Amino acid sequence: MIRPRPRGFKVCHRIAARHAAHAESISESNPPAAESDARDANAHRNLAGDRQADLSVHGGPDKAVYAYPAEHYPYWRQELPQAELPWGVFGENLTTEGLWEDTLHIGDRVRIGSALLVVTQPRVPCYKLTIRFDRDDMIKRFIASHFSGYYFAVAEEGQVAAGSPIEVVDRDPNSVKVSDISRLYYGETNDHELLERVLNVEALPEGWREHLRQKAFR
Repeated sequence: MIRPRPRGFKVCHRIAARHAAHAESISESNPPAAESDARDANAHRNLAGDRQADLSVHGGPDKAVYAYPAEHYPYWRQELPQAELPWGVFGENLTTEGLWEDTLHIGDRVRIGSALLVVTQPRVPCYKLTIRFDRDDMIKRFIASHFSGYYFAVAEEGQVAAGSPIEVVDRDPNSVKVSDISRLYYGETNDHELLERVLNVEALPEGWREHLRQKAFR
């Protein structure tokens, strides 16, 4: 189920907030994340200052940057009225405005500031979300919300800061939305035409394609 956009949000494409440590460029030796809106560059592994601690689960070329829409925060403030929900609380590197899971396609190329990013996959929540919110039901709530956020790979390094403009510069011809991948993964649809298109999306990591390929031929 796709929920309507909350009133009061104008559809514009920009970075509402950027969350990383004070490093000015990206390298594999950058320290763990701390919130900052300081301007810095992207690299082909992770956003500067946001090197994830467990690269077996997080990070790597296909998950270099995690973005979460600002438009989802009002929903969570209603769901979790006692929780403090500053930008970045879902672990995102970028809090975006105007880009949603049901409008972005896997493989879309997106210019953010001077960096060029490629949409690769939705987020599948792990235990760290439970720890962050101190709620045993947080993973279930996150999945039920259909608000996964999305990961980017970095095609071209560049500068990103709060307020940076966002432009979708190229659409993947297969037209597979980020939300389509989530619906297939959680068994909410078995649309075989969609599954066929998914298998043609080169930007979708091979692990995802193999998992969904197995679903298609069961």
